[in-house]
Amino acid sequence: MPRLVRLCLALIAIAALPVTTAQAAESAGGAVPSAKTLYTDGPSGRYLVDGSWLRRLDPNNVGLGQGWQKQSSQTDWTSTKVPNAWNAGDDSLTSYLGSVGWYRKDFQLPPGAADRSWVIRFEQVNYSATVWLNGVQIGSHAGAHEPFELRLPKALVKAGAANSLVLRIDSRRTIDDLPPARNNEFGEPQGGWWNYAGILREVYLRAVDQIDVTSVNVRPDLRCPSCAAVVNWQVKLSNLGAKTQSVTVAGRFGPKRLTIGKATLRPGASTTLTTRLTVAKPKLWSPARPYLYDASLVAAIGARTVQRYTRHVGVRSVAVDSAGRLTLNGQRLDLRGVGMHEDAPGRGFAIDNAIRDKQIGWARELGGLVLRAHYPLHPYTLQRADELGMLVWSEVPVYQIPNQQLAIAANRARYVAAVGSMVEVNRDHPSIFVWSVGNEMASSADDSQASYIAAATALAKRLDPNRPVGIAAGGVGNACQSAYDPLDVIGLNAYFGWYVGESGSIADRDLLSGALDETRACYPKKAMMITEYGAEASAAGQPEDRGTWTFANELLQFHLAVYGSKPWLSGSLYWALQEFWVRPGWDGGNPFPAPPLHQKGLVTFDGAKKPIFAPIQKAFKAARQVASKP
Repeated sequence: MPRLVRLCLALIAIAALPVTTAQAAESAGGAVPSAKTLYTDGPSGRYLVDGSWLRRLDPNNVGLGQGWQKQSSQTDWTSTKVPNAWNAGDDSLTSYLGSVGWYRKDFQLPPGAADRSWVIRFEQVNYSATVWLNGVQIGSHAGAHEPFELRLPKALVKAGAANSLVLRIDSRRTIDDLPPARNNEFGEPQGGWWNYAGILREVYLRAVDQIDVTSVNVRPDLRCPSCAAVVNWQVKLSNLGAKTQSVTVAGRFGPKRLTIGKATLRPGASTTLTTRLTVAKPKLWSPARPYLYDASLVAAIGARTVQRYTRHVGVRSVAVDSAGRLTLNGQRLDLRGVGMHEDAPGRGFAIDNAIRDKQIGWARELGGLVLRAHYPLHPYTLQRADELGMLVWSEVPVYQIPNQQLAIAANRARYVAAVGSMVEVNRDHPSIFVWSVGNEMASSADDSQASYIAAATALAKRLDPNRPVGIAAGGVGNACQSAYDPLDVIGLNAYFGWYVGESGSIADRDLLSGALDETRACYPKKAMMITEYGAEASAAGQPEDRGTWTFANELLQFHLAVYGSKPWLSGSLYWALQEFWVRPGWDGGNPFPAPPLHQKGLVTFDGAKKPIFAPIQKAFKAARQVASKP
């Protein structure tokens, strides 16, 4: 055998060997994270923990007791990138039910590390995560759709040497989690989207020079479209240093400069600074003119800047008028938009900004002004919505929660806390026009559901008094629900003519109009929208053949005509923009199913527009979505 061939075969054999612990550390690199972010607003000193990570599945679901020391000695690590869903592309029942996996990242801190404190931020991990730094557990978190941060203990951090970050992630969920893991009466798993496992959004290191600006809320209050705006600041500071510090926070609102406040903080102490500014003639944010004010701020100790915080906000008012119609800056809304999931072939929910831009582009091409998901969208998506003048129905994954689960006080408290987290993290985005506290909960609301809705609504309004609070209700034409009294907006999921419903109640599409009128009579002063309608479509065929594009188009045009006959509706959102994975065995009522694929999308999972895209686009663009004053 020629020497060159023997050499090539030897190299191939070496490449096929398992990753050893030494090779793992080398592949993770101990590299310095990149000084960049995937979205603009937020604190200075953020570093994207990018490059090569290591991942290994844990077929024995090893518990925490064997933790970091055992895992760091394993030899079967695989090189990967983060974000990552380790079960993307695996449509087995085992994949859906969840498993345990481990991630490892060896990194070096940026220059000047010894003089700073460090915080690590995870934008999204599914589901429960336990985190170690250099062999010591530093924290944990449970929840799939909210960011969390952990402070790196100074005694553990190595400046000028490799630090090892290890995560144990357990993607198995229970009935009490968000979203819940549920089975039907036949023991088959239920759920509205695939249980993708792993670090599903990016990870950042944050450098803190003594003082950390932990949260910023800039809230413009606009009483009427021609009124002056009163801009309110709430800035929370924490002293992460070892000495008492006097700090000054200065800000701006467009060209105007102001001092937000001063404070003296002992080590470990926190405070919140507040102030307000009147803007006599504000430039209003709207879909036609999405004007954003630079509301950034600077925290300084003496003459030394210790942190900057970038923030962009829009001045606008969202309200429900006396006739029960949603208004933006006093103009009535008749919105068109789409629901969506952050899902892509081979990636699952671990998508990047290029995919987000593509999805936003399809929605805009349709003529839609609204995006909705069953969980808070990525910060970059919200940033682009702000910049482009799109609106967002922002929702927590309190998804099809049975009343018996709501009857458990600890569950209700956790669900309410999820609403609070969504509002606190995202309330400065002018694109968000409704906080939604849930989707398709039991159509007959008992005392426990009423208690949850009341508490969640009260918290959202306390944290953000200027935005309506709503819910996406599964039933149209159900009995009036007094549990909905605290809400401002009722979303209706209307699948008449597609699904059967209880006792065939929604099989006949001709019942849609009367059911809508009956529901409106229950809530004459609340704003109402259609938050879902649609039909699976995956084949050519005749208009009478379910599952075909022609059947779907005819049904959807019928729905749009009915909605157009209800002047009290504030809009309708099609479900969904693009196909996505649901659960094993999903058919969605389609005679030509491709489980686990949801096929109501106007765009296929692979990114091709369906024949129903163009007629929906025509209908959307014909609508006057932002009307003149009533």
